[in-house]
Amino acid sequence: MACTEVYSISSPKMEYVEGRCFSFINSSTSLKLWPMIRRTNSPIRRKRKLGVSCSLPNTLSPLGSEEDASVVPSSHSLEDEFSHVTKFKMSDFKIRNRVSIDLGGRGDEIVFEAMVNDSHSPLYKTRVVLRQLISARAKRRGRRAIEVLKRLARRKLMYHSYSMQVHGYICSSMIDENSSFTLVLGHHGSSSLRHWLQRSDWLPTLEATLSLDQESVRRVGDDTIGGPAISRQLRLIRILMRDLLIGVNYVHSHGLAHTELRLENLHISPVDKHIKVGILGNAADFNEADTVDGTSYDNMDRRRMMIAFDMRCVGFIMAKMVLRELMDPTTFAKFKAFLTKGNDSSCLREFLLHDVKRNSSAGNFGIQILDRNWGAGWHLLSLLLAPKPLDRISCLNALRHPFLCGPKWRVNPSIEVIRWSLGSTTVRIAEEYIYGQQQRSRLAHFIELMEMLNPYPKPKHWLGSFPGKWRLLYCTGRHIGLTLRQPSVRVLIGEVYLTISKASTPKTTFSAASHISFTVMAGGDWPHDKSGVGGKLQVNTYFRLRAGRRLYLKEETDTSKFPSATPDAQASAVKRLSSKKWRKAIPVNEFPSSLSVAKLVSTETEVTMSLDKPLSGNIEVAQKALQEVRTQIPPEMFDLSKIVCGTYLDSRLLVLRSVNGSALVLTRCTNDS
Repeated sequence: MACTEVYSISSPKMEYVEGRCFSFINSSTSLKLWPMIRRTNSPIRRKRKLGVSCSLPNTLSPLGSEEDASVVPSSHSLEDEFSHVTKFKMSDFKIRNRVSIDLGGRGDEIVFEAMVNDSHSPLYKTRVVLRQLISARAKRRGRRAIEVLKRLARRKLMYHSYSMQVHGYICSSMIDENSSFTLVLGHHGSSSLRHWLQRSDWLPTLEATLSLDQESVRRVGDDTIGGPAISRQLRLIRILMRDLLIGVNYVHSHGLAHTELRLENLHISPVDKHIKVGILGNAADFNEADTVDGTSYDNMDRRRMMIAFDMRCVGFIMAKMVLRELMDPTTFAKFKAFLTKGNDSSCLREFLLHDVKRNSSAGNFGIQILDRNWGAGWHLLSLLLAPKPLDRISCLNALRHPFLCGPKWRVNPSIEVIRWSLGSTTVRIAEEYIYGQQQRSRLAHFIELMEMLNPYPKPKHWLGSFPGKWRLLYCTGRHIGLTLRQPSVRVLIGEVYLTISKASTPKTTFSAASHISFTVMAGGDWPHDKSGVGGKLQVNTYFRLRAGRRLYLKEETDTSKFPSATPDAQASAVKRLSSKKWRKAIPVNEFPSSLSVAKLVSTETEVTMSLDKPLSGNIEVAQKALQEVRTQIPPEMFDLSKIVCGTYLDSRLLVLRSVNGSALVLTRCTNDS
């Protein structure tokens, strides 16, 4: 039947549909469409004519082409280019009357689920997904997905395991821009990874889908199943992340960057239990076809930048899998804005603890998972989301990272991972706020180890990293609180910060300001009622950086009750570094007699104190409150001239030593923290 009928449909969501994708009754009042999914945010427009053709594809309503039509390739050349896939007809499929909402694509795509009903096809009775591409840009994406398939399909095992299958296409004319173009894709489950993570029972459901057993967990270096919820979640994240990284590395190894790695583009196949990386419609080549001089260098730089972009997307996927709060768009926008502002990704824990987790109702499972194995999860996340693209980790190195390796796999950590583990352990112990003799000895032990592994021993390396806002975490000196004393004025110390800023001249001079917030509590019910008059204490001075060395005496006669660097701590540090586990990374046989440090020479200090309101109009009460603040805080934070050197500095931690040998451990925070 060669007939053409045109219907006027007032639909803001449909611009172009091929007649074969729906059936109709020859009536002016009846039009039956097959169920479809298409997302669009376009406003309601005026009526458009929808061309419905029974047999003549040229009668379809034209679309504005975005490409230059001056060069028109022949139909045979394009079909030869797509010879590695199958060209189907719409009659080869039986369209299903429903589509999963999670298969919905872009605004210029229409999605169908279908069954192959051609008995001569090798896909007979196979469930597939049809993506009808409407706009010229969408058609370019579809053709690009078929082009890159020629590279990926060379390794059939990897292709079938980690990539979404592209079986072929449906196209009435390869040279007519107005003709329809439909991709025929494999059906790898009706739900994307985002859909799984949004379920309230996502953990047991995903475990059942993946059919976790002894064999499956052995793939990630584990030998157990079940257990506490945190262990189960960590095991599942390792399985998913390793599958994702293998799939992304498979794409990178063929000279391609995915550029669209999102939770919506990842599907978990219930058949082979692997993550399928979405179609490569926007895949970019590492090497551009250019013959100018210096192309090899430019292409290498282009390759690194594209891999870094994909790894950043992998970092966002990992963050959403671990930290369920980031599934909320508003929270994720804050998280992404923190990184976009140029903040160091190693400070993510400080930011999330103070800004995100404070108002979270999802518990702290994600924080505990990232804190495990000496903070290995935070280290991997910081490498995936590093602000500088060239600092981001590759897929192969990420697969070797301790966070993604189970307890049965022996991993030789790098010196960078060892430094991170020591710092994370120190932070975790200090956050317990149980400062008994055992905890104090362990903290002194880890601080000594950190100082021996200081990555920046020379002052010139401190010029860029030293400035910033640092929060006081722990002091190896005295700790005096309110519990065992009866002061006349009770003061509750809040946060203590040390802000380092560059001075104008010379470049080795820095201004330092100590900010101490406190509350003067009135009344005898202070253990239960912490309200009172707020106050702030600020100490200002200037530091000049000089090269110096910290000497370790063989015989110490320290009479203080809590020495910061005791011979026991030094002996313990040497014993740890000389063990078989650490010897390959750090060949240390005995404690050194001296270490290079950044010497800090201070000038005069200025102290100011302010209160939110007067303390009963009595100057004596204010003096006693100031004395109580000085009693509780480390003396080095009140008198900055007592700080004589910096012994450790990295992107997130700072260790300063005072004139009496006590150490101040500070963690970097940002303006968003």
